[in-house]
Order: sequence, then structure tokens, then C-alpha cells
Amino acid sequence: MISTGELKKGVTIEFEGQLCSVLEWQHVKMGRGGAIVRMKLRNLRSGSTFDRTCDAGEKFKRLYLDRSTVTYQYQDGDQYHFMDTSTYDDVVLTEEQLGDAKNFLVDNLELDLITYEEEPISVEPPEKVVLQVTYTEPGFKGDTATGGTKPATTETGFVVHVPLFVSNGDLIRVNTTSGAYVERA
Repeated sequence: MISTGELKKGVTIEFEGQLCSVLEWQHVKMGRGGAIVRMKLRNLRSGSTFDRTCDAGEKFKRLYLDRSTVTYQYQDGDQYHFMDTSTYDDVVLTEEQLGDAKNFLVDNLELDLITYEEEPISVEPPEKVVLQVTYTEPGFKGDTATGGTKPATTETGFVVHVPLFVSNGDLIRVNTTSGAYVERA
């Protein structure tokens, strides 16, 4: 069991019978009455996020997730196939389970598979991935009215804002947590 005083970002708890990860939490002491804790949680099975308030000192069941390395293989409709690198088993996840990670899936990319009691929950991509730009408008010298960036579509369909010097066919490095351009690869 874990109390509200021990909560941290990224801790996995059982909340209202659901497998949830703590995204944000804030301890609030009112002028009168007891303290409360405001939490922003993500349901790991459905991917939805929600806010809840509970009394300070309330206890939750702490859950531990397992991690293993998988390699992205291919997409079949709304199902994504991964291969476990240690057992060579095929792991299938849906688009809802992947969440934003689907924007960074390229062939043979190694990711962390997150499981709970042998049930695959989601995948966690590496911090930075290399993607190829498939389409972007040409940048013109002196065209800095928009802050010196332009939208670029990558091979996965993800749109990222890149500097004006990036052109079609360039390989760029993208941060997977923020979805921002980092550098040319």
C-alpha cells in the first residue's frame, strides 16, 4: 500500500479498480478542514486521462509493471505487431493501447513493452527516434515571420515543426515525449 504522501510522477496504483499511472499530483491544504490531494491519472488499459481529488493520507494499492524489449514489426489495420526479442513471441497491441507512441513507430525500432501480470499494456519508445521527412514546403531565405519553422510530415504521418533548412527526404531526430524536432540526423 502507498499513501498520498508517497505519491510521485510515474507511480502505478490501483484506483477505483483500474490500473492507473500518476501523471501529476498536488497536495493542497485549505484554510479550514483537512488537506486534500489532487491527482491527474492515466488509465493504462484505455489510455484515457482523468482528474481526481482525495483526502490526504488515503492509501492505494501500489502495482509493479514488468518491462521487456520488443521490436516493431508491422501494422495490420488497427493492430500493431511487435516481436519480443528474448522469446521471439508475437505481441499484438491496439491503437488505443499505444497512444502517442504510434506516431514514432518505424520498422525494427526497439521499444520497451510494459506488462502487468503477463498482460501487455503499452509500449514506451526510446527518448529520441530518427524519422524521414516525406513532405515539407520549401523554406526561403529571410522567411522568418513564423519564427523560422515550418510543418513537416514524417514517414509515420506525424507532423512536426522543423527549421526552414530541412527539406524532403532529410532524416531528423524527434523527441518522443514532447514531439518536438531535436536535430538533423
